Amino acid sequence: MDYSLNKIAEILNVGGNFPEELKISHLLIDSRKIHFAASSLFFALNGSTGDGHAYIKALYADGVRAFVVSKAIDERLYPGAFFLHVPDTLEALRILAKIHRHQFSFPVIAITGSNGKTIIKELLYQLLHHDYSIVRSPKSYNSQIGVPLSIWQMNEFHDLAIFEAGISKPGEMERLRDIIDPVIGVFSFIGDAHAQGFSSINEKIAEKLMLFEHASVLVYPANDLLLKDSILKFSVLHPSLTLFTWGNAAECDLIVIAVEKDTSDSRIKCVFQGEEFMLEIPFTDDASINNCLNCCAVLLYLRIPAFIILQRMKVLTPVEMRLELKQGNANCSIINDSYSSDINSLAIALEFLQQQQQHDQRTVILSDVLQAGLSPDRLYKFIADIVAEKKLYRFIGIGENMVKYAGFFKTQNKSFFLDTADFMAHLPTLNFRDETILLKGARVFEFEKISNALEQKTHQTLLEIDLSAIRHNLEAYRSTLAPGVKMMAMVKAFSYGSGSFEIANLLQYSSVDYLAVAYADEGVSLRQAGIRLPVMVMNADVSAFESIVKFQLQPEIYSFKVFNDFRQFLQQKNIHDYPVHIKLDTGMHRLGFQEGDMPQLCDDIRGQSEFKIETVFSHLVASDEAIHDHFTEQQSHTFLQMSAELQAVTSEPFLRHLANTSAISRLPQLQLDMVRLGIGLYGVDSNTAMQLRLNNVATLKTTIAQIKYVKAGESVGYSRKGILSQNCTIATVRIGYADGFRRNLGNGKGKMLVNGRLANIVGNVCMDMTMIDITGMDVREGDEVIVFGPQLPVYTLAVWADTIPYEILTNISQRVKRVYFDT
Repeated sequence: MDYSLNKIAEILNVGGNFPEELKISHLLIDSRKIHFAASSLFFALNGSTGDGHAYIKALYADGVRAFVVSKAIDERLYPGAFFLHVPDTLEALRILAKIHRHQFSFPVIAITGSNGKTIIKELLYQLLHHDYSIVRSPKSYNSQIGVPLSIWQMNEFHDLAIFEAGISKPGEMERLRDIIDPVIGVFSFIGDAHAQGFSSINEKIAEKLMLFEHASVLVYPANDLLLKDSILKFSVLHPSLTLFTWGNAAECDLIVIAVEKDTSDSRIKCVFQGEEFMLEIPFTDDASINNCLNCCAVLLYLRIPAFIILQRMKVLTPVEMRLELKQGNANCSIINDSYSSDINSLAIALEFLQQQQQHDQRTVILSDVLQAGLSPDRLYKFIADIVAEKKLYRFIGIGENMVKYAGFFKTQNKSFFLDTADFMAHLPTLNFRDETILLKGARVFEFEKISNALEQKTHQTLLEIDLSAIRHNLEAYRSTLAPGVKMMAMVKAFSYGSGSFEIANLLQYSSVDYLAVAYADEGVSLRQAGIRLPVMVMNADVSAFESIVKFQLQPEIYSFKVFNDFRQFLQQKNIHDYPVHIKLDTGMHRLGFQEGDMPQLCDDIRGQSEFKIETVFSHLVASDEAIHDHFTEQQSHTFLQMSAELQAVTSEPFLRHLANTSAISRLPQLQLDMVRLGIGLYGVDSNTAMQLRLNNVATLKTTIAQIKYVKAGESVGYSRKGILSQNCTIATVRIGYADGFRRNLGNGKGKMLVNGRLANIVGNVCMDMTMIDITGMDVREGDEVIVFGPQLPVYTLAVWADTIPYEILTNISQRVKRVYFDT
């Protein structure tokens, strides 16, 4: 649905007389996510990542001509552009979304709760897309910004909407309620602990319930007694609200009599309006069972016949909200998003593809798009336009509609196949090499067959890296920075074991200011993978100077020898003003110039033109320990004095940085001009308050190769170190010290997580295998085993191993396959 810019100005109550032919179809809040510049309206939001007004120049250059701003703009710099001036750009976005929502009278379902919102939304889509043309939140767009963008997708082709709403503090839900204005509400689950931002669990429930103040019905689990009590009180104040409950109690609308679990599915005996029926679902975990019962209640309220509900529940598929990045054959990178195929998730996947700089060639393999709420010709024309805007190396369409509308696609290198089998038959002739390949397909197309064929095969031990968690942690630290403070991110040592260009791509896309590596070859790898950010090399020597200059890396100068060697190298090349970073030793006594070196260093800097000092920095010795704060203060004082001496002899200002991860939040007075974020980016901070704000990034997992029953008195492993005191069930798992799993974790010192339970390590850790005691556990060969992750933090493993998380993470072998995913 298009709006004229005049109409939007009228909605936002701002003046202006704009060309009537200027129509707005797309709302834009991120300068990196332009799909259709000419019909986009950019909202210059202010947030932790910066001021949106700073990106107007770049957006204008990319063809955007309509802007909503809250600051004075010199409009003479932007001929042909139009500006809507408002007091608050975020509030303007909300107002526009609210007005747009009320252009439509079809039902809107809203989901909130502590967990399960996105899963319930996607399951409802699977269950209802046969009956309705559905618009829904992309992935987990449930925030103050995500909800308005979700609402904007509503158009005249839809007849049902499903949106989710999440909040982090009081006052937020009232704004979302006014935007979504749901007819049907679903409260998924509340949990037993209140989140940060709320004084109590009761306050959290009360805030979330505000979403349903004008709703007609609210579906919720009556077995959650705390939630039930709050909702009953809420309903007294809102007598027009109908409650639709499910649970074990006889007074529930949907009564759950019994749940029987098998190895791969569950049968749920239910009663509705006196009729007994058996739900069969392909899940066995409690969370999935609860999510399915919430969905069943919604369908019953919508008067979907029970026999149809039973048919559809049987064939539900797991909801995969993660987009995975894996190493492929022939030096390809594979982005596997083959779990859904719709317009909104396609746009998100294409944005992720654009972030990848490791290959110049980008390829999309896309199936028919199902249930898009548009006529086929309009849909495939829209998709073709998006694809054309991305300037792909090649495009491959799979499906009858893709073949039918192939003429819409203008990519020069393109192929079309009727189905996946047809594509697989032609795979050897397609010659994929040195490409980043996005797989995006509806489940019925079974793109997992394509993924399996393209991915590089390795053994079953994986290190999963959550890119959305890295992004979250980056923003958590950014939110603590004083205005104007820059960020250097440490990606040395293979990004603390997490990867190289995969992490650097994300950081570059997230507008980090500098990257830092330990050695020049790490920086060269980043440049070869398309990373353009300034990269500081911390250990530069003569042998690396040629590569440093060739790939425009910036060396750390920490001694007079490095100073003179690099200066002489630049003189030979006739290079001037080359960017360098000066390292000062204020107490670490590892690398750097000491106080006594300052007179000579100042003289040398004053008398040269080869160097341009980018930054001056030092390293704190014990910023994570309060007991050493006096020493940290001494370091700070020394650093400020030494850097002032350097500034006095340089003609241009430089950046000063002292604060490492632990100091960023704990000692904010040391943030200076820039901070260096290291292991905190990967989810570890010694500051307890900051640690609570971080998300787990890395999960190391493996599988069970074999299970054996071993009698008491027998031994397990090398050197007969594991003598059993009783009969035990022993599982051999596919990880050993060659994978980076420390040998000193053997003989009961370490544990692994199997199906939610800790299993002791038995005997010595082997090179490629480790044995664990799974006595009394319901475990099968091939089952997943967690070495560390959200439920078993790497910090805990480090304590067991008498080391620190840094060592655990950086020691993970390169033979362990890294899988990157985004949610």
